[in-house]
Amino acid sequence: MNVSRWAVALLMLSGATAAASLPQHDAQGLLVDGSGHTLYRYDVDAASGHSQCSGPCAAAWPPYLADADSKAAGDYQLATRADGSRQWVYRGSPLYLFAGDDKPGDRAGDGVNGNWHVVH
Repeated sequence: MNVSRWAVALLMLSGATAAASLPQHDAQGLLVDGSGHTLYRYDVDAASGHSQCSGPCAAAWPPYLADADSKAAGDYQLATRADGSRQWVYRGSPLYLFAGDDKPGDRAGDGVNGNWHVVH
């Protein structure tokens, strides 16, 4: 297990995920976090615009949380999760990272169970 997987594992065990600023587009037009890690959407969220991923799901797919001072802008909104944290939403889809991605640019979560997709 490399350092990034250890960091994700520690975050999962502590029940915390790091809060982050507005997502960015990479050179291929995919949404990424500030460190270049791929962001995903979950088809099950589509009907509500709110996260349906919690507990074990959120351990594998950590929500991309917003900083306390983050503001909605353009295609980016904020949704409040059941625990009160705020998650970034892009064009109606809450955003997630994937614990199986080891380094920036990895896209191992794309297509998992037919419900998880990189965000273009």
